[in-house]
Amino acid sequence: MTPTATPTTAPMPYYLAQSSFRKFTLDEYHKMIETGVLVDGEPYELLEGHLVLKMSRGIPHDRAIQALTKRFVRMVPNGWDVRTQCAITLTNGSEPEPDFALVRGDEKTFADHHPGPSEIGLLIEISDSSLAIDRHDKGRIYARADIPVYWVVNVPEKLVEVYTQPTGTGDAAAYTKREDYAPGSAVPVVLDGAQVGTVSVSDIFG
Repeated sequence: MTPTATPTTAPMPYYLAQSSFRKFTLDEYHKMIETGVLVDGEPYELLEGHLVLKMSRGIPHDRAIQALTKRFVRMVPNGWDVRTQCAITLTNGSEPEPDFALVRGDEKTFADHHPGPSEIGLLIEISDSSLAIDRHDKGRIYARADIPVYWVVNVPEKLVEVYTQPTGTGDAAAYTKREDYAPGSAVPVVLDGAQVGTVSVSDIFG
């Protein structure tokens, strides 16, 4: 485990290469889903008002999903729940679909809305071809929303990058602390400032 500097915020979003040409509001985005312009389950998410095509998933990505799902479901304490590849709603014109969100409540809590920042304890993106977007763009978006803990599961380098201490606003938002965990180490799972368990990096990557 070696603390490293947080990457500098990119001057231009990496997601623009596969995003819409115009920006949409959250209401417009929801209306497109409700009216069938976007079919539920299509590979799009809203980032800072841009409709962004999500990257396809490979075998290492899906393996990590399976490994983490089993561990989180067993680990989360009462009052918390595990959501996998489900939307969250942020106030910066974003409705991303992180690979994992550890949230307050249960399945009934979100019968009429997606989790918002005050209901989220930990977000995780599993990153292969999407590494630049997840590190820089989603890092900025999640820090701006004051999400306390954000993991990037870095598939190419077999690392778990843990980002904490969000600060700043707008394009200057970022996490000020990053710690990397390699195979052979265990990543602490922290909710509300308290460690509730650990996840072995070797178990994630095999």
